[in-house]
Amino acid sequence: MGVMKNAEGYADPTAGEAIRRASRFRFRPIVYICSPYSGDIERNTEMAKRYSRYAVDEGVIPITPHLMFPLYMTEEERDLAMFMDIAILSKCSELWVCGDRITKGMKAEIDYAKSKEMKTRYIAEEKICTK
Repeated sequence: MGVMKNAEGYADPTAGEAIRRASRFRFRPIVYICSPYSGDIERNTEMAKRYSRYAVDEGVIPITPHLMFPLYMTEEERDLAMFMDIAILSKCSELWVCGDRITKGMKAEIDYAKSKEMKTRYIAEEKICTK
């Protein structure tokens, strides 16, 4: 590849290098990871991490709010967290439902995705655990 030039025709190696580095990554859609949190929180958190890693390996950018929100929100703020979940989900291109059970919170996310005719993918726990 030749030297990158700016609009005036002068060499612009800084911009050229930035574009070269950025172009090594292809487009990745943003997907919302929907998986159990309530119940066995420790195990479910570990599984959410595994689902998120699986998503990265599948070539997407995973967004997993239930890995983040519990770090700074309380159980009393659950309604607010669910509101924020749906706001984030609305910005994603797909919903990935992971695991072998559907919780109340997951059902709300699935129902929202259905109402928006969002592409939804169901991924069994065993598919992740056998990788």
